[in-house]
Formats: sequence, C-alpha cells, structure tokens
Amino acid sequence: MDFGLHLPASSANVKPVDLVRFAQQAEALGFYCLTVADHVIVPKNISIPYPYTVDGKYPGTGYHLETLTTMSFLAGATQRIRFATSVMIAPYRNPIITAKMLASLDVLSGGRVIVGLGVGWMKEEFDNLATPAFAERGRVTDEYIRAFRELWTSDNPTFSGQFCNFSNIVFLPKPIQKPTIPIWIGGHSKQAIRRAARLGDGWHPIGGVPTIPLEPDDARKDVATLTEFARAAGRDPKQIRVALKGSLFDKEKKIEGRRRRFMGEAEEIASDIRDYRAAGVDTMIFDVRRASSAETLERMEWMAKEVIAKV
Repeated sequence: MDFGLHLPASSANVKPVDLVRFAQQAEALGFYCLTVADHVIVPKNISIPYPYTVDGKYPGTGYHLETLTTMSFLAGATQRIRFATSVMIAPYRNPIITAKMLASLDVLSGGRVIVGLGVGWMKEEFDNLATPAFAERGRVTDEYIRAFRELWTSDNPTFSGQFCNFSNIVFLPKPIQKPTIPIWIGGHSKQAIRRAARLGDGWHPIGGVPTIPLEPDDARKDVATLTEFARAAGRDPKQIRVALKGSLFDKEKKIEGRRRRFMGEAEEIASDIRDYRAAGVDTMIFDVRRASSAETLERMEWMAKEVIAKV
C-alpha cells in the first residue's frame, strides 16, 4: 500500500519555506505523493451546499495557491515524491493549455505528476470563470480527459468534440510517464465510479468525514462496482488504482456514535488502514494539518513512524 499527504497550502500563515519543509520531510519519510487542492476563486455567496461538512458550509478562507504553480515550485525542491492535483476541476481551464502545463511539469519533474480530476460543485466559481455550462460539467470532463490522452500520446493529435477541437498541430514535449500521465477520478458518486472505470487510471474518493463516512464495507461494495464497470468497458480493473483521501473537514470525533476513521491512537488508525486495504484500497492520503507548521511536521512524522509502521 502507498501513502500520501495533503499539502497544507490553504492558509496565508503557511509560508513558502514551510511548504518546502513539508514536501522534503514527506519525501524523506518515504511518502508516495502529496495532493494539492484546486480553487481559482471562491465566491462570497455560494448557493450549493459543500458536500463534506455537516452544515454544508465551505470551510476555507478563500486563500488558495494556484495548483499547478504550487506543484511546480515544490517539484523543484524535491527529487522523488509525486504530486497529485486533488482534485483539479476539469472545466475550469482550457484543455490544450492544461495538457501542455501538465506535460511540461511531468518532463521537468522527471515523471512525478498525477492528475486527480473532478467535475466540480461550486456553481458560482464556474460562472465567474466563464466555463462551459455548469450543467454540462460531466460531459465536459469526459471530453477533456479524452483530449488530454490524445495530446499526450498521439504523434498527430486530432480531436473533434462539442467542447474541444484541434487538428494539424505539433504538441511537444510529451509526458515522460508512459503510456501517459495517470488520471485519478475524484468523487464518491456512482457516476464518478463509472467515469473512473471507463476513463481513469484511478478512483479517488474522500472518506471518513461525517457526511461521507465511506466505511470499509462501503468501499468494498464500491470497488466491486468499479470492477463491474471496468470489465463492461473492456478494461482490467486491476490496472485502476483506488486512492482514498481521509480528509478532516469537521472536528467531530464520532460519526453516529462511532469513532471517526483515521482519528485516535496509532493502533486505531493502523487498524483502519488495514480494514481499507482489505476492502481493496491500495493508496491512502492523509490530512495532517495542525495549527502550526511545527505541529504539522510532528504529526507527519508520527504518522510515518508510529502508524504506518504498524500496517
């Protein structure tokens, strides 16, 4: 099983030097990847409830470093650890420019890019960015994924779609990773699982939060659904990674009277990991953010040496 961490980059109190220390310590401790969140702007009035908090309120302050810029900065300060967008909202960016940025970063980092991709949920952010229609975001995402693949793999990239078109172009450099940069599909819905099975290299849900506990039994059923969809699409389900992100958006330590997953003593968390591994999860992403950078680094080391060592 591989282990990753969520980058604590959504606060003005976290300085560039803190992010470099975080990335370098994560690499030294052997973590597989760091995930980086994606918002371009945060509207002051949000009409759609945030899916990962009990009260439906978006928990962030609105402070977000741009995702690909942040990944590029930290890739230059590290040598082995991978960087994953978690998740990049596909319709926010021009697909050709995005494919170029990701391919360039894959080349410059030595093949360490993972694209966590989602359809998005914050309608007002779509409206302000003048994206394709919010209601079309699923179709847009599917099309952009296919466009990425074409640009990254074809010697003569050609694509004709409703939202993206190109032909008679040179697209270089290609990514270092072969056959292409891996794409993890974010989301916990059946449609997200189906998208991962048809178009993704991984399924990347969130679990362990009060609104979406995604207990191991639930994960096992979803992995079975993923397997069914993949086989129906003519794909080998064993080639699709299952990367669960255990984020801490609420402070409640219990869900319906039970201890929340990934909270508690080292052995409790290690036991949670073993349960999810048995359910078919092969990658775990943890959120170790604390009030200060020093506390965050201590928590990371504790996770590596006290929790993961027990798994």
